[in-house]
Amino acid sequence: MTPTVLIPGLACTAETFAPQTTALWPYGPITVASTLEGRTIAEMAAAILRDAPPRFALGGISMGGYISLEIMRQSPERVIKLALLDTSARADTPEQIEARRLLNERVANGELEAVLAQVTPNLLHPLHRQRQELIDVQVRMGRDVGPAGFIRQEAAITKRIDSRPHLADIKVPTLILVGDKDVLTPPDRSEEMAAAISNSRLVVVPQCGHASTLEQPEAVNAALTEWLSA
Repeated sequence: MTPTVLIPGLACTAETFAPQTTALWPYGPITVASTLEGRTIAEMAAAILRDAPPRFALGGISMGGYISLEIMRQSPERVIKLALLDTSARADTPEQIEARRLLNERVANGELEAVLAQVTPNLLHPLHRQRQELIDVQVRMGRDVGPAGFIRQEAAITKRIDSRPHLADIKVPTLILVGDKDVLTPPDRSEEMAAAISNSRLVVVPQCGHASTLEQPEAVNAALTEWLSA
């Protein structure tokens, strides 16, 4: 049975994969990695590799996808298969870097709750922005990561490299999944990765935003189950 390591996104905890850990456990042990160690994407990847099984299937959502791509650079021989969910291989633009800097300033000034309330709707499909249970879980995860964790993760994201030149080096079976209305890492970013990774499969989830694992868990579980069992 294949061990699987799943990596959460920015200001997210293991709860972001709660529907997946239940669905995927028959295929092998599931670990949700901590992103609370390291000040750069490379340091986060090294910390996860330190604690990971010798060989494993790897999946990451959003920031977790950035870390997954870094793991593929650091130790590709340890990864059996790869899943990139609602993420991008591109580095931040100057405008994105500035937006993250401003959010970090607000969080440093004690406005974590207000920032979480502001950014959460953008994670969701328009049809889901009134679903209080989805809003609650995002805010709860952000609180658990805390202000220092949020600031450190945002700063790490702004410094990440452009992974596009390295995509062709990925040879393992790769699932690339994205919500059809993901405004943070739009479908064209996933199409770009799928075109560059030879052994990849692209899944676009209908009526879904950036938080696919929670918004459309059945569709995500189906895609991940097929990925793991292939």
